[in-house]
Amino acid sequence: MRNIDYINYYWQDDEVRLRSIQAEDWESSYLSGFDTPARRFLECVIELPPTISGAKKFVEANVEFSSTNGRIMFTIENLNGESVGGINLNSIDERNGTFSIGIVIDKEYRGKGYGTRAMKILLKYAFLERRLNKFNDYVLEGNEASARMVQKLGCVREGVRRQVVYINGQYLDFILFGLTKDEYIEKHKVI
Repeated sequence: MRNIDYINYYWQDDEVRLRSIQAEDWESSYLSGFDTPARRFLECVIELPPTISGAKKFVEANVEFSSTNGRIMFTIENLNGESVGGINLNSIDERNGTFSIGIVIDKEYRGKGYGTRAMKILLKYAFLERRLNKFNDYVLEGNEASARMVQKLGCVREGVRRQVVYINGQYLDFILFGLTKDEYIEKHKVI
């Protein structure tokens, strides 16, 4: 295959690129299952130990945008082609124009801005291509890194849903955040 020219490619910026999940991504999916704190923040539950067959099944269900659960799933990679995490557009409500995004960055790549950059790409797509109007998100109590990231993106703290998740013997809150299309455009000067 010829080399791909990524100049002016919509799905990337100066440091990250979003791409479809590929069959070979099962190993990354499997290894991420051993990062219990990250999985707990993402899934709001303590999961059973990861399995290779489970990782392969997850990838197979989502490869090349084949998901049937309403999520648009991407692998996040740096411009060297290394997988650094995953992101998805979910909870899409076309009638009311609302959506959410799920994201996880692999442990060794956290704190480098990859998550914020990937979020900006997906927010731009949701707001300016899908014509959605409101990004709704929640952060599990204690997930300070994600709270900082969504606030950096311009999200407004909208409230708290108290004691909605039971993990490790305690009830935890959801911290609610939101961002409208107009707020996004104003903050990021995209139009």
